[in-house]
Amino acid sequence: MNQFKKVAFYTLGCKLNFSETSTISRLFADAGIAKVNFDEQPDIYIINTCSVTENADKKCRQLVKKAKRINQSSFVIIVGCFAQLKPIEISKMEGVDMVLGANEKFNVLEHLERLNEKNKQPFVAFDSIKKTKEFVPSFSIGDRTRSFLKIQDGCDYFCTFCTIPLARGKSRNAGVAETLEEARKIAAKDVKEIVLTGVNIGDFGQGGEEDFFTLIKGLETIEGIDRFRISSIEPNLLSNEIIEFCLTQSKKFVPHFHIPLQSGNDALLKSMRRKYDKALYRERIEYIKALRPDTCIGVDVIVGFPGESDARFDETVDFLKELDISYLHVFTYSERANTTAKKMDNIVPIPKRKERSRVLHLLSDRKKRHFYESNKGTKRKVLFEEDNHDGYLHGFTENYIKIKTPYQSRLTNTFCQVNLDHLDRDGIYKSATEYTIEI
Repeated sequence: MNQFKKVAFYTLGCKLNFSETSTISRLFADAGIAKVNFDEQPDIYIINTCSVTENADKKCRQLVKKAKRINQSSFVIIVGCFAQLKPIEISKMEGVDMVLGANEKFNVLEHLERLNEKNKQPFVAFDSIKKTKEFVPSFSIGDRTRSFLKIQDGCDYFCTFCTIPLARGKSRNAGVAETLEEARKIAAKDVKEIVLTGVNIGDFGQGGEEDFFTLIKGLETIEGIDRFRISSIEPNLLSNEIIEFCLTQSKKFVPHFHIPLQSGNDALLKSMRRKYDKALYRERIEYIKALRPDTCIGVDVIVGFPGESDARFDETVDFLKELDISYLHVFTYSERANTTAKKMDNIVPIPKRKERSRVLHLLSDRKKRHFYESNKGTKRKVLFEEDNHDGYLHGFTENYIKIKTPYQSRLTNTFCQVNLDHLDRDGIYKSATEYTIEI
């Protein structure tokens, strides 16, 4: 292992993957192997893959080629969801030296000795996902102002379009006490905001005595963290008591929810094997807005799912227009191996899927603009991030409104009070240059 001096990482997909990549990178740092950028001639490349969409698979292939162009003598290791789902297929890709499945990715250092010879058959280590029962705590540090804290992994839902249960296994988590200890480790790193992430975070505890509500009440007591943000949570698991706590009682949980919808047609929701209907979804949105109208609400939607007729798509569009939501994440349905949906009839043609995606992206732009404009004239607390984007520094309010200001290094990782006055043509609030930094 001493022959390796530098390692580079590339993460595809979700916040959960980012938390795990960061954890793996710290293992390398502890072993004396420096983390460098992708183009800095590393000895090892580790690509943490996603397999939610077909594009993620293609991106993995492109990254392997890019790595080899940068350093032909480097070793390429593939981990993550794609690695678990299609390890043999990946091992046949030119340039791949090692493939590690869900059980093995956190043991990558133990396998490095297998990289001492080139032109060998790629090393592949994976096991049946049914044997993946261990929960490995993870969090991201150093890459962003906020930290992604993994509180849960796996999923028991088996929606008909989704490969995640096949890639990550059954729903599982550490106990509340251990999770709070991970949050304290983050607090010691001068991080101001933690984003709770996982596959199905609302299922924390899997129905036991320690549930998601128990966890967030415990996190509220963590000193040194100013904000907690909940990532995607299923509407059937977002209870009224969670909503009430976050919006009316907590001093740390921000008014921002991301709640997957997927379709605004009940027949399609049933076909997708979702655990709610339109009525429940509408109830959740209306209750949130009744308690706190300035809450930001993001929504996941899938277009082109089998059986999505023109009428059913129009019903989804109308439903979304009616809801007081803030933005959409639009996913174009793609057929995934070993899913029930792949066997369904009434396939939506690709061109129609793309057109429907375009329609919802335009609707998302309008919803976001309306939400931003509804906050105009207010004063908000903004956490500025580190990166310099074309001479500007960016940050987010507690209710996830993006702010930009001329770059000043002293503002990075700080909270500032900002007047939301000037909304530019890109739909971002541009603010002044002088601030009082909050300590």
